[in-house]
Formats: sequence, C-alpha cells, structure tokens
Amino acid sequence: ALSQRSSARSTMVRPIKTVKIVKKKTNSFNRFQSDRFHRVKASWRKPKGIDNRARRRFKGATLLPKIGYGSNAKTRHMLPNGFYPFRVNNVSDLEMLLMQNKSYAAVIAHSVSARQRKAIVERAQQLNVKVVNAHGRLKQEESE
Repeated sequence: ALSQRSSARSTMVRPIKTVKIVKKKTNSFNRFQSDRFHRVKASWRKPKGIDNRARRRFKGATLLPKIGYGSNAKTRHMLPNGFYPFRVNNVSDLEMLLMQNKSYAAVIAHSVSARQRKAIVERAQQLNVKVVNAHGRLKQEESE
C-alpha cells in the first residue's frame, strides 16, 4: 500500500504556472448602515442619497466597490493550488482536460451521484487529471 501511495504522489499533476495569488480585499462590501439597522440587509446596494456620506466618499465612511479592487487577470478565478476549475458532469467531460491537465483541474458537479463520481475519479487518474473534490460522497470501506 505504501509503494502505491508513493508512486501516485510522484506522478501527481502540478500546475504549469505558479503565480502568487494576491487578493486586494478579502472581506465583502456591505451596504451602508446595514450594521445599524436590522431592516437594512448587508447585501450591497449603491447609496444614492443626495447627502450620503458613503456616496460622497468621506473619510471613515463605508467603502464603495471600485475597479481597483479587481484581481490580477492572470490569477482571476484561480484556485489556491494553482489550477483553474473546470466543472465535470460525466466521464466524457474529462476528455476535454486531456491536453489542459497542467492548467485546469476537474471539479465534480454537485448533482453527480456517488457511483458516477467513482467512475470520474478513476478515469481522471488514467488521464492524469487532478480532481479537486475527489473524496466527496465516498463511503469508507470497513477494514476487517
């Protein structure tokens, strides 16, 4: 069992690019005065009042979303492991990743059954494609 694990690790796919992902702002933009009133939900709305401090961008007021908060185009949508996600619904979807296995990783869709997941993970190992959520919906076999 140990020899199989070590051989599997040596052939594991690594991303082609290793660019550091920089997030300029990790917390979300909350609606102005949503912290003061329960009736004002936190989901973002642009303030439009004529005297609104946030709209006028006064110091200390709620921050407004700006284009400058955007991510680097090279790392946008990139997963922390360096791959870009590609949603897979069946085994034939994996074939698309055959030539792109160093930049894209398969993400098995939420609605895929446990039996289908097992087949997808098996085929991904043959194609040398990384599956991000490979352990989802797998029952642990009881060792006797």
